[in-house]
Amino acid sequence: MDHITEQDVAHALEILGLTLPITTEDLERAKRVQLYNWNPTRYAGLTNNPKQYMQQFRKAEEMTRTVEAAYALISAVFVPDQPER
Repeated sequence: MDHITEQDVAHALEILGLTLPITTEDLERAKRVQLYNWNPTRYAGLTNNPKQYMQQFRKAEEMTRTVEAAYALISAVFVPDQPER
C-alpha cells in the first residue's frame, strides 16, 4: 500500500459501515458482521434457480474479498502497530 488516499479510506469505511472515530472493537465487529452477511454459503438455498445461485455466490465471494481488503486498509491506517519488544 504505497499511496492511500482519503477516498480509499472513505470507501473502506463505507463498505464496513463505519464512521469516524472508530475503535479496534468497532472495526472487528464490523468485519464480522459484513463477512457473515456476505458469506457465500448463505446462498446455498437458491438451488431452484442455479443461474441466480451462481450470480449471488460470485457476488458474495467478491464482497468477501472487498470486505477483507477494506478491513486491511482501515487497520493499516487507524490501528497503530504493536510496539516492538
